[in-house]
Amino acid sequence: MKDQIISNWDSILNTLETHYDVSKIIIETWIRPLSIFDIKDNTIYFYVDEKRGKHGVDYLHNKGYDMFLLSSIREFFNDPDIELVIDEKYKFVVNENDTPESEKNIEGPYSADYYQALKNSNLDPLYTFENFVIGESNRHAYATCTAVADLPSQDALNPLFLYGGSGLGKTHLIQSIAHFILQHNPSMNVLYASSERFTNDIIEAIQKNKTEEFRQKYRQVDVLIIDDIQEIIGRERTQQEFFNTFNFLYEAKKQIIISSDRPPKEIKELNERLRSRFEWGVPIDIQAPDYETRMAILRNKAEKMRMTNIPEEILVYIAENIVSNVRELEGALKKLRIYSQLLNEDITLDLAKETLKDLISKDSEKSITPDTILSTVSEHLNVSISDIQSTKRSKDIAIARQTVMYLCRQLTDKSLQSIGEIVGGKDHATVYNGIKRIEDKIQADSQFEGTINVIINKLNPQQ
Repeated sequence: MKDQIISNWDSILNTLETHYDVSKIIIETWIRPLSIFDIKDNTIYFYVDEKRGKHGVDYLHNKGYDMFLLSSIREFFNDPDIELVIDEKYKFVVNENDTPESEKNIEGPYSADYYQALKNSNLDPLYTFENFVIGESNRHAYATCTAVADLPSQDALNPLFLYGGSGLGKTHLIQSIAHFILQHNPSMNVLYASSERFTNDIIEAIQKNKTEEFRQKYRQVDVLIIDDIQEIIGRERTQQEFFNTFNFLYEAKKQIIISSDRPPKEIKELNERLRSRFEWGVPIDIQAPDYETRMAILRNKAEKMRMTNIPEEILVYIAENIVSNVRELEGALKKLRIYSQLLNEDITLDLAKETLKDLISKDSEKSITPDTILSTVSEHLNVSISDIQSTKRSKDIAIARQTVMYLCRQLTDKSLQSIGEIVGGKDHATVYNGIKRIEDKIQADSQFEGTINVIINKLNPQQ
């Protein structure tokens, strides 16, 4: 492993810069000069140069750069069990036959126990509540997650089932719960794992006849967090083991947190017993960010990436064209920064359009579905999806509902009957009349016609 780290040091440091937004100055001054003293039992022991000494060790620890470096190395080797210790060389030499203790007497924002627990976890150091941008689309999910973090194992919120599309912040929120718990009570045993990791651990346990060790790992915890639970579909042994683990922890009043790309009732291929247990708590959805939230996310990310001079019109361009994925918003900024540095040019709107054309096109070419129409109309007209699908007849709700009917008819191949189901089970005649009313309103009201065009542009920015 040592030779691999040395030969790929530049790639690891590049991950530090691009994923964790560690500046080049910090990397070149504090991290690149680190040297490997030894690697034992999957733990890498780095030492700082003599010029920086204990000050360098404390600086890297207090600023969290050791955590970022650890995450980068784990990502490079695809091994979440790698550990890392940074200290002065003389301590390793004195205790060469012992495990160095580099965490003693180092003060930080939280206790040394928290940082040690963080090293032993699979958590991303950036996925904390402090780094999460709150908007109308995720406010309820954020509030629920903070309530669980503040007081785990509440009957009403156990299990916590968080669902939503890819790239909306589910992983960020559920890992934030883990960070918060460990920050305030590092003695608690918190385990985060993806469904893929859970499955691989089962396979390995069966192959090596270590199923009891597997069960101890996943059941001797205070909080179990499983990401992307839908990935265990079709894996009967995995589902059975998770079912047993769930029951064990639930009966022991331990907190269970699960994320998925859809609500429990829509995971049809999942074992019915598991689906019913997922609904014991309160399934909470996280929705695509509205325009204001997208702008807030971009400003937040730009500040953290030290892109404070980026023109506002470029943030507006990104926010208007990447509408459904938080991860892609951040990716757009990173791509702009890299291209700007490579070309040694300021970031302009023309550069943004050229650099991001593949990403923008990718977003715009996504098929327009009734669900995207429903969510986009809901956001733009400020009427909730539940109201649109209800029997309420107030003017604003009726217009929103009829707009969904009209756009579904114009932009999809859905029948009138299918459109009626989308807006809450309306019949064929109601849908027909609703579409006709919108057509008449467009003809009579140019301002309303403009509103419809804006919504269509949001659905397909490149048309």
